[in-house]
Amino acid sequence: MERARRERARPLPSRRRLLTGAALAAVPSALLSGTRAEAQPRAGGYPPTEWHPASSSNYTASSRPTAHPVDYVVIHVAQETYADTLAVFADPRSKVSAHYVVRSADGHVAQCVREADIGWHAGNWDYNTRSIGIEHEGWVDRPEYFTHAMYEQSARLTAAICTRYGIPKDRAHIIAHHEVPGSDHTDPGPLWDWTRYIRLVNFA
Repeated sequence: MERARRERARPLPSRRRLLTGAALAAVPSALLSGTRAEAQPRAGGYPPTEWHPASSSNYTASSRPTAHPVDYVVIHVAQETYADTLAVFADPRSKVSAHYVVRSADGHVAQCVREADIGWHAGNWDYNTRSIGIEHEGWVDRPEYFTHAMYEQSARLTAAICTRYGIPKDRAHIIAHHEVPGSDHTDPGPLWDWTRYIRLVNFA
């Protein structure tokens, strides 16, 4: 706990502005179910998900939901392309990661951190421990990146996460990055269609 308090006091690193996360102590983590590369469909309504591991320097190994309950899904917009977002998470110098990244054009989903582990995406240690972070390719002021495919596949992913952990499928538990206490971020921004998104989550 003392170490976590010290880490929370550190200033956040910059990562092209809206890709900033909490720079917390890194513990090497096992890869997802011992597998590395190939895309594999997942149970529970996931779209096909491809494994693109973040650097073990960019998240904290854990055993959630045993070690910490999972109470939230945090929605991000990366302020980057899909490929560059994956590259940031794979770079051990960046000190940031999210569990998933959704591509704009076709809604393709990459997983970068196991759900059992703690991604450094929310900028708040307590929320990091209790949430799954989903990054979306694009920019907050460019709605053309918010495609139907992105909304649909992201909503399927969020619905499956909520079902798995018993998270209510509502705006109190599926939250924007800017709603995390202490956040200085604006994503996913005013152009993100929350009414549409929550409806898709509940219909998924």
